[in-house]
Amino acid sequence: MPSALAIAAHPDDIEFVMAGTLLLLRSAGWEIHYLNVARGDLGSTRLPAAECARVRRAEAQAAAQVLGATWHPPLRGDLRIFYDDRTLRRLAAVVREVAPQIVLTHSLEDYMEDHMNTARLAVTAAFARGMPNLRTIPSRAPVSGEVTLYHAQPHGHIDPMGRRIEPELLVDTTRVHATKREALACHASQKEWLDASQGMDSYLVAMDDLSREVAQMPGGQGDFAEGWRRHAHLGFCAREADPLREALGDDVRSRTKM
Repeated sequence: MPSALAIAAHPDDIEFVMAGTLLLLRSAGWEIHYLNVARGDLGSTRLPAAECARVRRAEAQAAAQVLGATWHPPLRGDLRIFYDDRTLRRLAAVVREVAPQIVLTHSLEDYMEDHMNTARLAVTAAFARGMPNLRTIPSRAPVSGEVTLYHAQPHGHIDPMGRRIEPELLVDTTRVHATKREALACHASQKEWLDASQGMDSYLVAMDDLSREVAQMPGGQGDFAEGWRRHAHLGFCAREADPLREALGDDVRSRTKM
């Protein structure tokens, strides 16, 4: 069975921009995997860090269960996702264990460093999947085979300098949006945090709005969608490889340029 691995920074990031695509892949017969690099320990205005991490771990596990995904434990604390040796070795171990044909991760240009560092780590961990001299933590044997990486839309569809980021592929997630919303609702602790820290009013409504914006981009279809850009193929897969499009068929459209 082919597998896809979603690698995001924090608990609830997968639900915001990746979960619909994961659900469609599962419906297409794929095994799906769920990994947040950070524990979410700073995501509260009232809970101590250790308790916050425990709450958010349970919420992420519940969300992964809703999605039908295999949950993998986080690796670092919030704001401590760095492109460093130990984090890379730990993430590379998960990539080798799963041996995915698809990796879904953040945009390399996003509104915060945790997201961008997660994307960089995901790229290198996938690139190093078959390097026998890279010792992972814990030790995992190198794996062969192609892997294709896809980067999600950044929050607000802009890079840190405010420049617009346009997706290459638009995935119609309308038929699985209710389940995606159910998974996001598992992260109940985040309504208070997001309202206080980022003025999001309602995190569920914010996710609806973001998904609706993607669906309304040129070439989009349906009521809700997720946008993706393929990473360059060099070192990963054949130039023409596009397993996401092959797996999801009519649910995937190329963005129409204005």
